[in-house]
Amino acid sequence: MTRLNAGSLSSLKDTVSVPGYDLGRRRIGIVHFGVGGFHRAHQAMYLDALMNAGQDLDWAICGVGLMPHDQRMRDALAEQDGLYTLVEKAPDGSRDARVIGSIARYLYAPDDPEAVLAQLVDPEVRIVSLTVTEGGYNYNPSTGEFNAATPAVAADLADGAVPTTTFGFVTEALRRRREAGIAPFTIMSCDNIQGNGHLAARVFAAFATLKDPELGAWMIENVPFPNCMVDRITPVTTDADRAAIAEEYGVEDEWPVVCEDFVQWVLEDKFPTGRPDWGSVGVQLVDDVEPYELMKLRLLNCSHQGIAYLGQLAGYRFAHEACQDQLFIDFLLAYMENEATPTLKPVPGIDLDAYRHQLIERFANEQVQDTLARLAAESSDRIPTWLVPVIRANLSDGGSVRLSAAIVASWARYARGVDESGRPIEVVDRLRDRVMAAAAAQDEDPLAFLRDPELFGDLADREDFTRPYLEALASLDDGGALALLRTLREDGWK
Repeated sequence: MTRLNAGSLSSLKDTVSVPGYDLGRRRIGIVHFGVGGFHRAHQAMYLDALMNAGQDLDWAICGVGLMPHDQRMRDALAEQDGLYTLVEKAPDGSRDARVIGSIARYLYAPDDPEAVLAQLVDPEVRIVSLTVTEGGYNYNPSTGEFNAATPAVAADLADGAVPTTTFGFVTEALRRRREAGIAPFTIMSCDNIQGNGHLAARVFAAFATLKDPELGAWMIENVPFPNCMVDRITPVTTDADRAAIAEEYGVEDEWPVVCEDFVQWVLEDKFPTGRPDWGSVGVQLVDDVEPYELMKLRLLNCSHQGIAYLGQLAGYRFAHEACQDQLFIDFLLAYMENEATPTLKPVPGIDLDAYRHQLIERFANEQVQDTLARLAAESSDRIPTWLVPVIRANLSDGGSVRLSAAIVASWARYARGVDESGRPIEVVDRLRDRVMAAAAAQDEDPLAFLRDPELFGDLADREDFTRPYLEALASLDDGGALALLRTLREDGWK
């Protein structure tokens, strides 16, 4: 067994690819907030591929963690010199294992906030990227307004505050760069939000304006915020993954990453101070990301929500189990074709029918072992951001919302915290107490779950939505998830 670190790379089995570049020649050009499994399977992987091609060693990543749970990543990457194993799993059971070396440094911000600021102010840093989850943008998904009252944000807005949030660090770094005459970095959101660059621009400018109106105005004029669409199914790393990698490849890795073999990145090419040559390793650089991001959010992400709650209520625990059940397959294809696709713009170069069926194949990849619990986590960030816009678009155009209403109703039923067999469900959500209380109140008020304007806006007042929603909720209570899907199928999914 070989412990993974820079000194052990030459000792690894030849079944594991290792960096073909000199780790000592890397220079940091990107600071990334939110180093998790997805970032390491996606952006860091693309950059590693560039470095292996002999390019862009001056674009290495410095990861930054802000939350208490990020201490684990700090410790794991410190012991392994920033290296980790990435294993891509194809549906046919084949594997591709490689050691990624593009993360040259990792800082846990509470250890030394000034070290993070110094790295951000370094003129060599030209991009700050983000995978901080939908909730990390601290906004109301119904109104789009920045929430300045969040305790951590309010503390960072105080005069002389030492930053603790992404907003605080980025704004202070930009203030220092401006004073020193250093060009601002590009801020690149890689989160699953429609118009993620536009949203990032809005919330960071809102924070900066509250902190210093002049600085906020300068940011609006000078800091680029490209949009992008990112895609790769990356489940949470488990102890079983660590054990399997140790057994198959002889690598002792504290925090490897496993993922599917599919990957996509569509990126708005708006980087005035430069960027890596991502196009040479498969990134689609375009002028308009919106058609691609809407396709992904409304087909893939919303379909994930379509199996997350219904699947767990029915007793399934993995995405591939649900997507090997023809009833679920037909439900997802019907949702995508009848409700999601009509809200999309034309997507250049994409056959949407082929894309929809490819998604089912990806979800059914049992090698990935993607849990429905992961897909159901943080629903209060996901449903309002991904599915509610589909519902609103269809209501506006007179389209069907019956399947979307069934997905929302399944979340309301799931949020009661128990499945159809009486087994407890662990609801993981930043608004856990609030959504569970609303779900519990449905016995007295069937629309209680919808009466949260932050999550649903005015949907509780829309009879054209509440009618199919209440029908689905009653069906879930009377017969369960499978009975609801059978009823929808009998009605032609309309």
